[in-house]
Amino acid sequence: MSDSTAPVTADLLDAAQELRTTVDSLKFAEPVAWVYNPLDYAWAGYEAYVRRFATGPRRTVFLGMNPGPFGMTQTGVPFGEIAAVRDWMGIEVPIAQPERTHPKRPIQGFDCHRSEVSGRRLWRELFAERYPQADAFFAEHFVLNYCPLVFMTETGANYTPDKLKAAERAELEIACQHHLIRTLTTLKPQFIVGIGAYARKQIDKVAGLLPLDQTPTLGQIIHPAPASPIANREWPVRPRQQLLDLGVWSVTSS
Repeated sequence: MSDSTAPVTADLLDAAQELRTTVDSLKFAEPVAWVYNPLDYAWAGYEAYVRRFATGPRRTVFLGMNPGPFGMTQTGVPFGEIAAVRDWMGIEVPIAQPERTHPKRPIQGFDCHRSEVSGRRLWRELFAERYPQADAFFAEHFVLNYCPLVFMTETGANYTPDKLKAAERAELEIACQHHLIRTLTTLKPQFIVGIGAYARKQIDKVAGLLPLDQTPTLGQIIHPAPASPIANREWPVRPRQQLLDLGVWSVTSS
């Protein structure tokens, strides 16, 4: 790693590489039949994201669950809807292929024409609406996923980490919790915000393991998934108000 790389950036990339290696060694039984790890084949996207936007401590860290099929799975960026990553963040890099690719879940990278609804809502309808310039958002905030893996059944249907068998989930969470602690220790946020209930639960598990000089405020916003009736009715009004109530955002400033 270059000596000119910011220490925070270097620490985050090193932590992600450690997580990548650890989860690559894990095994998952049926109904999980396919596993993608964007930290492998889409590393170029994740590295570009971290190098550009994680150059120092951040006031707020937002935490999601795991990659969506048309977001981080394609771009390597958490919640990485193509248009948001390319047009708002200014990132567009070649994306490689997993070792095994499900025929119904191809990796097309930035040529993917599907929109990740959760990513569109989070990045464009919530964050970019308040911060038209991505650099202004990332000067204060950063977004991560708790788990880097994409799980699919034999048919290609999405399978979320919370549904894994208990032993598999426990082993995965050891690696993910270690990565989260390392990342939060490096970024030193004043606020840690779970995007949805699953992420908030993981935050609660590690909050007491952070260094004693870090006492962040913990919070949660609703998840932007289209499967959520609340998100479909109240996005982005509800999460905007939740961030105001937490003190992450103020009424008069961005």
